[in-house]
Amino acid sequence: MTLPRPVLRWLLSALTAAVLAAAVIWGAARWAQTSARAEADAAAQEMARSHAGLLASELQKFRLLPLVLSEYPDARAVLQRDDPAAVARLNDRLALLAERTDAAAIYVIGRDGMTIAASNWRLPTSFVGQDYGFRPYFREALANGAAELFALGTISGRPGLFIARRIEGEGQALGVIVVKVEFDALEAGWARQPGMTFVTDAHGVVIITSRPEWRFRATRPLDEATRAEIRRSIQFGALPLAPLGLDETGGAVRAPGGDGRYRLAEAPVPLAGAHLSYLQPLAPAEASAAANARFAVLSGLILAALAFAGLWRARVRRRALEEASQKLEGEVVARTAELSEANARLVAESAEREAADRRFRAAREELAQANRLGSIGQITAGVAHEINQPVAAIRTFAENAGRFLDRAEPDQARGNLTHIVALTDRIGRITGELRTFARRGTPAMGAVVLDSVIEGALLLIGDRIRAGRVTLDREGDARIAVVADKVRLEQVLINLIQNALDALADTPDPRIAITVAPGERVTIDVADNGPGIAPDIADQLFTPFVTGKRDGLGLGLGIARDIVREFGGRLDTVEGPLGGATFRITLRRA
Repeated sequence: MTLPRPVLRWLLSALTAAVLAAAVIWGAARWAQTSARAEADAAAQEMARSHAGLLASELQKFRLLPLVLSEYPDARAVLQRDDPAAVARLNDRLALLAERTDAAAIYVIGRDGMTIAASNWRLPTSFVGQDYGFRPYFREALANGAAELFALGTISGRPGLFIARRIEGEGQALGVIVVKVEFDALEAGWARQPGMTFVTDAHGVVIITSRPEWRFRATRPLDEATRAEIRRSIQFGALPLAPLGLDETGGAVRAPGGDGRYRLAEAPVPLAGAHLSYLQPLAPAEASAAANARFAVLSGLILAALAFAGLWRARVRRRALEEASQKLEGEVVARTAELSEANARLVAESAEREAADRRFRAAREELAQANRLGSIGQITAGVAHEINQPVAAIRTFAENAGRFLDRAEPDQARGNLTHIVALTDRIGRITGELRTFARRGTPAMGAVVLDSVIEGALLLIGDRIRAGRVTLDREGDARIAVVADKVRLEQVLINLIQNALDALADTPDPRIAITVAPGERVTIDVADNGPGIAPDIADQLFTPFVTGKRDGLGLGLGIARDIVREFGGRLDTVEGPLGGATFRITLRRA
């Protein structure tokens, strides 16, 4: 049976349309899969860098303690002679420092490996009298000056990082000071994230993790020699170090106890041989990409249907025109020319829109690349408060915009979107300053404009100033440049302003003045109208562990003075105009 030619043409057209639709659907599915993985990879890498930064910040804080305590006179005294009074004083001092710094334990070990003093001397699990001569961190610190080891505590049974430093006196090694750090708070913060975070040591053993059941599981097989070395040091006690069981087949990772598939990202951490891994859930990114793909396919089908209808209508019209009178040919030619011109304009506009879209995507990727979060102490709380207000406003404007669109009121929706753009600009300025302040890198000495330094410091702690209802006065021309490093000079200025805020806690009508005096040597004064500096500590204010705060360590001003000295300047206390304490920074003019 021979089918009529029109029927054959319709069948061929239908088959062609089906093949094209199948190809579009297959391509959309592949695009959705690739897009989802790329989005999940970017989010995983960002979270890995953020969590590694938090861990590095925690480690940097605790690594300062043994370095400072190795020079502490009482620590040398108990190692050089048998002095029960000195041991008692040192026990009390170590207990106070452990409480204020959140260190799990701080203890002093003699050359023979026996613990002489410890912060937990009052507890049943006291380290005093315990022999730690077998521990690698003790032997390495005694031989090389410093050592670190993540291990399971032999007395407490709790895991932690042991940071050891050699104590020297009269040209010889007297013993070792050790600070044990536990990461419970850090792990709890990681656990609140949607993904899973863990840190492995040089042997591939999980030591810090947001999933407690993963701790001390091995991510790769351990040979017998490695297991024997670990058993000799009692690093992980008698734990079996069973395999973790990550399955990385099929382009995604499946984790024990995890729900679904994940993408893995890794970041270095400042621990010997260790690195941080973050598992980002793949399902949310796949759902988002699939929704975009469905929208794109549906849009394509609608456009194809419209195109087909247009072609069919054009064919009908062409037949009608062929059957019409010869006098209509001129009109047909004119209309065809108009359509060609309109099509050319549409092509040009489409190309321009595609170029604008590419520029927009490039700008958005650059912003995402730079948008890193860091949180540092009281600054993080203030910045979070600064960001919460515009975020809440953005949500309100976005919800209202949706309602306006539902009511076909695009002008009101566009107004809300304009407000959202302004609020996102404000958030960008705040997070950009916090990211610059938290970044760790090689100090860059050069010409620094004081106005940018002061503005950056006030941006980070402005919320605390407003919360305390403190009046801030700025005097002098700060548009001059000095020789310094911007990030570290901001650190000094923030330290001085925070000290002033602490001193003004109970002061009525609190006031802070920042005064810049230009000259060959530029001075910056930070003054307050608080109670001032106590006379009994005025001469030793920049000495480590000397502080006028009830819960302070007495290290901040000493570090600030050292930073200013590296700039070739000075940090001193002077007579102030407000009656309280006044600190003066003197720097070279650029």
